[in-house]
Amino acid sequence: MVPAKMPIWLRSFIVASAVVLVLGAGLFGYRWYSHPTTLTIAVGSLDGEATRLVSALASRLAVVNAPVRLKLVETTNALDAAEQFAAEKVELAVVRGDVGDLSQAQAIVVLAHAVVLLVAPPGSSITEIAGLKRTSVGVIGGEMNRKVVDVLSDEYGLGRANVTFRNLQPADARRALDAKEVRAILIVVPLAEKYLALLRGLFLQTPKTAPVLLPVEAAGAIAEKQRAYESFDVPKGTLRGSPPVPSEDLTTLRVSFYVVAQKQLSAEVAGSLADALIKARRDLLGELPILSQMTAPSTDSDAFLPVHPGAAAFYNGTQQSFLDEWGNAIFLAPMIFGGLISILAAAWKFLQVRDPSKDERGLDLLYALGARIRRTEAEAELSDIEVEIDRVLQGQRAKAAAGDENALDVSTLNVAAHRLQSLIHDRRILLSARLGSSGQAVRPDIDRIERPAAE
Repeated sequence: MVPAKMPIWLRSFIVASAVVLVLGAGLFGYRWYSHPTTLTIAVGSLDGEATRLVSALASRLAVVNAPVRLKLVETTNALDAAEQFAAEKVELAVVRGDVGDLSQAQAIVVLAHAVVLLVAPPGSSITEIAGLKRTSVGVIGGEMNRKVVDVLSDEYGLGRANVTFRNLQPADARRALDAKEVRAILIVVPLAEKYLALLRGLFLQTPKTAPVLLPVEAAGAIAEKQRAYESFDVPKGTLRGSPPVPSEDLTTLRVSFYVVAQKQLSAEVAGSLADALIKARRDLLGELPILSQMTAPSTDSDAFLPVHPGAAAFYNGTQQSFLDEWGNAIFLAPMIFGGLISILAAAWKFLQVRDPSKDERGLDLLYALGARIRRTEAEAELSDIEVEIDRVLQGQRAKAAAGDENALDVSTLNVAAHRLQSLIHDRRILLSARLGSSGQAVRPDIDRIERPAAE
């Protein structure tokens, strides 16, 4: 109940404060809901290409105001990125399928594919892996390619064949080949022009001589045992077109780079991220041709790296529709709107509550005069009371004429006026009777006068 003497300015302040609070809460809720989700992503590579690629994707997401944004955490290579991810220091990472602990990883997108290439210098007599017996092979990438070395060694018995592997930096590979410190190079790179040009630059070649690519004929068997890899045929002429190198499609191994997320990432965010990345790929394809390799990961239940459920819903087209997602809100909106209307109506009524100290002041004055009439002992005081009654009645009639909604209604005025007239009449009779009993002349009953009744 509103206090009887609460001023209108205080009630207005309370309602205004409530409106500001509700609007502020609504604005905060909207900003919170529409604010993009920022995810940290660990990324790194020996040549910095992976960082440049993800940075371009992150910039594109910001430009198009995507609901998910990326914050890069740079590392030295994919192995370090996988370690950051396994330690849960980041929410996403760019990893290679055969490197690091990926037990908690779920795929969002395949970023690129890297192909295992074993290359011997031009004119080399080595044409197959078995020909590497008792030789040294330079491994570009070192620690990153340890798993590849182990897989090939196990499959082909390279340890028993006294094949040694030596880690090389890209800048040292040419010198090691020229000095015959190594007889072949092992490198794992995407089949993109940038990396093919790097590979060509490692060897002295002429129009009649070219590097020798060694096939991995057991690629299918390796892929069956090591599911991070798959058998892949390098197309004819990939390294050089005329004469073509390789001269025929060449079987080898391929491994994928993934953008992976932690399992606890919400399905909604994962789906939005997959959607945003695929759209960014389309926009950046002309600028970054390597993005043509970006594709959806396998959604099969037995895939090597399971796809995140949110991303799978996006790729399978099973994301919630607008009605599925907002059906409850649409159903509840009219109810909420009705509730707000009721609240506004209550607030309006609150502002319009009559202040009893104003609305009923005239009536209280009339009631107070009744008490005075009963207590008075003088005829002259009754006349003064009649004057006050006239003043109150005239004041209320003036309010009514001015349209003041706080003015007392006509019926209330008439009842109160007639009641007071009766009290004055009875009091006069009583006072006259007392005077008569004391031997004084009794004044004729001529003082009863008609009080102006409210119209």
